[in-house]
Amino acid sequence: MDYVSGGSVIEIVTIDTPSLGDRTYLASDGVRALVIDPQRDIDRVLAVAAERDVAITHVFETHIHNDYVSGGLALARQSGAAYHVNAADAVAFSRVGIGDGDTIPVGPFMRVRVIATPGHTFTHLAYALEDGLTGEVKAVFTGGSLLHGSTGRPDLLGPEHTLTLAAAQHASARRLARALPDRTAVYPTHGFGSFCAATSSGAGSSSTIGAEKQSNPALTQGADDYATALVAGLDAYPAYYAHMAVANAAGPQAPDLAPPARVSARELARRIAAGQWVVDVRHRRTFAAGHVPGSFSFEYGDSFATYLGWLIPWDAPLTLIGETSGQIAAAQRDLARIGIDRLAGAAITCSGNGHASSYMATYRVSDFPGLAAAWDRQDFAVLDVRRASERAGGYLAGSLHAPLHELPDRLRDVPQLPLWVHCQGGYRAHIAASLLQAAGHTVVAVDDDFSRAADAGLPLTGASRPASAAVA
Repeated sequence: MDYVSGGSVIEIVTIDTPSLGDRTYLASDGVRALVIDPQRDIDRVLAVAAERDVAITHVFETHIHNDYVSGGLALARQSGAAYHVNAADAVAFSRVGIGDGDTIPVGPFMRVRVIATPGHTFTHLAYALEDGLTGEVKAVFTGGSLLHGSTGRPDLLGPEHTLTLAAAQHASARRLARALPDRTAVYPTHGFGSFCAATSSGAGSSSTIGAEKQSNPALTQGADDYATALVAGLDAYPAYYAHMAVANAAGPQAPDLAPPARVSARELARRIAAGQWVVDVRHRRTFAAGHVPGSFSFEYGDSFATYLGWLIPWDAPLTLIGETSGQIAAAQRDLARIGIDRLAGAAITCSGNGHASSYMATYRVSDFPGLAAAWDRQDFAVLDVRRASERAGGYLAGSLHAPLHELPDRLRDVPQLPLWVHCQGGYRAHIAASLLQAAGHTVVAVDDDFSRAADAGLPLTGASRPASAAVA
């Protein structure tokens, strides 16, 4: 979006990272630029600046991130920019310490006003972008504070802080609403699929303070009602989050995206036999039609890094299998964003016609009508690997429940029966099917949307069993 500022045009460019549900922003006056919350692969930010022939002079972090490894320090060092981080954050690198009420000029046409917005973290900051000549507020970068239709979740620092941070989040959202004009554009970092959002955010790609006043629970509900609903709606978040703030406070470097070493078929088999993770990033149905025995299916796409990062033991050796070097490179980049570096290797394989002639392992793929046709046989079990919040909206009668992120630790509890595995849309069902098959189970992956289960004639019930219930 462009704004006129004292004869200059301020342009705000969104650099989207759909795989993590986050956004980075670059604001420029045509000569110099500031960057908010850069992802670790800073080459994308540098490319945007180069396209506009502007110099990055300031980099700002809204908070010490919990869902990705920041590229802020590396970007500041490479561009020679000032790196602005809350002075109250304990970090192991030099930065420009800032706090509530500070104003940072970015050339003659832009300035940034710092607004303390605790709630997502205790030291969270928002940044109001103002006209450097008139002081008019053009936009606010809200990080994990006020999102589009939601707020950042308050539970990532531990359950002992959740209620305190929830109250702070409500107060911070209201502070922004009071301090900024209704026309102020709202640019959050989280909320576009990120697990850092407390609830699903609004569907729109843009919003304003005035629009949020009409629809955001933090601005339409009282503090107690907001906190109660917020905490009640919180669901599980990826296990790798535990490592992100530590890495960001230490001062992460830019990732090494050099191609990993190629691995032979014999070496793949050896690594699998040794208990290492060998992950196939090809399309999930291609994997089902033929794959290296013991490998796991994590189809490359927007959900890839989230679920692989959630399930893999941290710092475990990881080898990827893909169809092209480009596919491997894309997967490697996504993994670097969450701190999974130094791949143990990669193998390139041709999927051919989808038959299993070159492979040793397969499993069946079906849909909910297929499950309905087999329902009365009673010689198998149905395993639901959705999260507890999803299952609470309805589930197949008699189905077993093991959320995908709990499955690796619960494999021994799964009954020794053929298993039909389903999730909400099919992606996680294949991950689970590959984990179960590698553990010796016979599986059928239900690659279908759960909304079709009722129309297929399958029996649904609306009450969820407790999230802690055993699978059997």
